[in-house]
Amino acid sequence: MRALVPLGLLALMGGSLAALVAAVPRTGDGFDWFGQMVEGGWMAWSFPVAFFFWLIGSLLILMTVLAVKYPETPRVGVLRIETTRGDRLFISLLGSAFIALIWLGLMGTPLWGALALCLVYAAAVFRWV
Repeated sequence: MRALVPLGLLALMGGSLAALVAAVPRTGDGFDWFGQMVEGGWMAWSFPVAFFFWLIGSLLILMTVLAVKYPETPRVGVLRIETTRGDRLFISLLGSAFIALIWLGLMGTPLWGALALCLVYAAAVFRWV
């Protein structure tokens, strides 16, 4: 029974990702990955924006499942504060936002270099903080 909950959540997230891909506008040549998913909407909902929010939701669900399945005790890292997995996720997301903004200010687009730095930063936070 306990294995059904993560499998159900996995099916839910997979289905929602499939729905996002199905909502991507199409052109004569195929998918318009950067086109507006909701014409005239209040926010620029393109696939990368929607995928970003889907990914954040998936991370939150993953952290919840891990917290239930593998309870943890807070640990003290290089910041000398007690942190849990959720704290480290928040620290890495917040730091990654600043890395991306600094990259945009100094280097401009594209953001592939910022993405690589953010992944290294997040791995370091989860390892040492």
